[in-house]
Amino acid sequence: MTTHHIAILTGDGIGPEIMAEALKVLTLVEQRSGVHFELTESPFGAAAYFDYGHPFPEQTQAVCDAADAILKGPVGLAHAEAMKIPVDMQPERGAVLPLRARYNTYANFRPVSLPKALAPLSPLKAEVIGEGIDILMIRELLGGLYFGKKVIGIDDNIRFAEETLRYDEIQIRQVVKTGFEQAMKRKKLLHNIHKSNILKSSVLWNEVLDEVAADYPEVEVVNMLVDAAATHLCLNPGQFDVMVMENMFGDILSDQGGGLIGSLGLMPSACIGDGKAYYEPSHGSAPDIAGQNIANPYSMIGSVAMMLEYSFGMVDEANQIWAAMQGVFADGYTTPDLARSNSDEKVIGTDAFGQRVVDKLAAI
Repeated sequence: MTTHHIAILTGDGIGPEIMAEALKVLTLVEQRSGVHFELTESPFGAAAYFDYGHPFPEQTQAVCDAADAILKGPVGLAHAEAMKIPVDMQPERGAVLPLRARYNTYANFRPVSLPKALAPLSPLKAEVIGEGIDILMIRELLGGLYFGKKVIGIDDNIRFAEETLRYDEIQIRQVVKTGFEQAMKRKKLLHNIHKSNILKSSVLWNEVLDEVAADYPEVEVVNMLVDAAATHLCLNPGQFDVMVMENMFGDILSDQGGGLIGSLGLMPSACIGDGKAYYEPSHGSAPDIAGQNIANPYSMIGSVAMMLEYSFGMVDEANQIWAAMQGVFADGYTTPDLARSNSDEKVIGTDAFGQRVVDKLAAI
């Protein structure tokens, strides 16, 4: 029997609740597939800081080092609580960025997917949704402003902050190559999102992308400025298939993608490197609704599906999970974040949604 070792980082806020539902699904997959998942839970995030003095403690690093893949819940606290943690130890800076750097997870896959049958979940008009939305956004995850030099100081009695946007050709080449590879598996269409009319980093980005494109002559490349892309995503999302972009552009546009399909709760993600990957919801920890059994576990369960596909090659099992989750919505059930007024939808909680996914999956 094949064994896969998975580090489980439940995170903060709603993390433990949605992770519990994701693990129900993973347990069923294990029972049906003949594959054993060895799960090791370890502290990560704000709770880890308060318990261990660091948001990414050494014991968690060791667990992640030994794992074949990492399944991570959202981290973070409400502003007032976050201020109790030193700035550099707040989980986004002190845990998430070091996690990415430690495993060189340079490519962030964020699927923006809404079948035509689920079009009512989107705030867009049905004629804009058309036959559905199916976009794979690929965000570079280890460069740009997020990882550049950061300085805060006072100059002539005026406070200032300075952050450096830096990319080198190696960082660019590895993520755009990933974009081309994914485009080859799909519609052979790649939108390159940039801001080369202003940013020199985008000029270099485009130069490297053109060099990589020579190895993929079958892929059509469409170059688009990031501000134009934001508009076109709302007006005609069906024109996009695979989109590749730098770190901050990807952060912003992928959240817009969540808006297109109705909720960030429908946005799982994969953070992929050459040797290891971690999987997480694209949304935050929503501490304001933690413990109320109303969080949508779709993105956490979807992260399990992405882990099965990208880390373990279990494509059929991943597709069955997607079908099961979408089937719950198709049956008329929804979670509070997606509930619409004047609708016959049945609003259910976190655990009930997770159980219905399990039941649907068991019936496939």
